Amino acid sequence: MTPVSRDPREPREPDHRRLICHIIFKLDYGGLENGVVNLINWMPTERYRHAILCLSHATDFKERIRRPAVPIIEIGKQTGKDPAAYARVYRALRQLRPWLVHTRNLPAIDMLVPARLAGVRRLVHSEHGLDAVELEGRHQRYNRLRRLSRLLVGHYITMSADLKQWLNAEVGIPPRDLSVVYNGVDIERFAPGARPRHLLPSGFAPDDALVIGTIGRLEPVKDQVTLAQALVGLLQAHPELSRRVRLLVVGDGALRAPMQAVLAAAGFQDHAWLPGFRDDIPDLYRCMDLFVLPSRREGISNTLLEAMASGLPVVATRVGGNPELVLEGVTGDLVPAADPAALARSLHGNLTDPTRLAAHGRAGRDRAVAVFSQAAMIGGYTRVYDALA
Repeated sequence: MTPVSRDPREPREPDHRRLICHIIFKLDYGGLENGVVNLINWMPTERYRHAILCLSHATDFKERIRRPAVPIIEIGKQTGKDPAAYARVYRALRQLRPWLVHTRNLPAIDMLVPARLAGVRRLVHSEHGLDAVELEGRHQRYNRLRRLSRLLVGHYITMSADLKQWLNAEVGIPPRDLSVVYNGVDIERFAPGARPRHLLPSGFAPDDALVIGTIGRLEPVKDQVTLAQALVGLLQAHPELSRRVRLLVVGDGALRAPMQAVLAAAGFQDHAWLPGFRDDIPDLYRCMDLFVLPSRREGISNTLLEAMASGLPVVATRVGGNPELVLEGVTGDLVPAADPAALARSLHGNLTDPTRLAAHGRAGRDRAVAVFSQAAMIGGYTRVYDALA
């Protein structure tokens, strides 16, 4: 068990604010982790302070936490069964003595037991989205674990109304114990601005390029391979677009090689740039003309919100919480998941209609500002925490 501290100075006086300990699998690049960091950075500090307990480990993503003295503890849980990890979680919580423990997603839900044994009486669990092994949310063993959690959890939070309905219908969580708290987006950091096309590799894109972009973990549930297939289909059907259209894929993971293979097989490998994870995300959004989210399942996508706040038109799959964000025909398009042909048709319709691109981008920015603000997200979490006081 390894403690990680961003600020080694200890407060000289006892801190009587209530401590909330967020238990997550790991602190790495991802939507769930981004939401935790945003909550810690944005929540007023008068009543609550925070700690993060990582079942696996913390990466340099922890540097995005701007609040001082936020304890980050790495449990170092081994892959597969690791009974000793429960004891390490118990000892960490006995040391921290949090007022409330907030577990997030299935990998953390069984840590509710050591939390209760450690004397924590207020327990909250969040569902942020389903992964590739349970796209439909009907995995019997996983849902049995969620049902058992009702013996301990005081309240559940979901990132979308779609997830709330699923927890009620499939798992049996009563509506009174469920709240929807949408992710919030920093509308000042993610905002329209001048295009820093100098960030793109030299010779990659002409001055009049149309850049399709996506950001996220390259994993099967995100399905960026379908985006690569759609790009190939678009350029093969409309070769006149080949000179201008480029693909920017920010992130890394298991789908990097399959994406590159799809593009290379069609001879379009030079039309895509895959720079891996980056810290200049707001500027990279401004390099794009159209944002695409090809996921097979989503809760509420942070990257979709960030793209909308950046003034980008969007194309997303009609899954999970995406229809709660995207107003079809107003802020962007919704297409079926895992359908490269449908995605290619949407790309063509957008890229050949500058008026449509501009109108959807403006409407998306307005919607992000009006509905998905930081204040709304912080207010939602605070109401749940306050109600458990």
